[in-house]
Amino acid sequence: MWVRWALGIFIGLHGLVHLWYLTLSQGLVEFEAEMGWTGQSWLFSAFLGDSATRWTGTALYAIATLGFVAGGLGLVAQQDWWEPITISAAAISAVTIVLFWDRGMQMLVQKGLIGFLIDIIVLAVLLLR
Repeated sequence: MWVRWALGIFIGLHGLVHLWYLTLSQGLVEFEAEMGWTGQSWLFSAFLGDSATRWTGTALYAIATLGFVAGGLGLVAQQDWWEPITISAAAISAVTIVLFWDRGMQMLVQKGLIGFLIDIIVLAVLLLR
């Protein structure tokens, strides 16, 4: 039982970390270079512009946040739907991190490397069970 709770809390907290990228994408805090993530996208910035790119990031990170929080709660509550929700959230999160990478190799942790690795592990564990 405690393992289910621990994993559910971990999944939910992983989702809440995405709120930081939401905060950055909406400019709710002033950007500083130490934050790493610039809000730029190697794919979207050139043709969508900054505002639309940031709103796209906001939407995708919000969906990932909600999915992980719901998935964690579903796991704790022993609901059957927690797995597909969590798989979807992990896939959206991983793709979003890749799409919003600015191609810079510095500060990869701040740009989402650890979150990306967590997403890949979650996907591997849940898809290969």
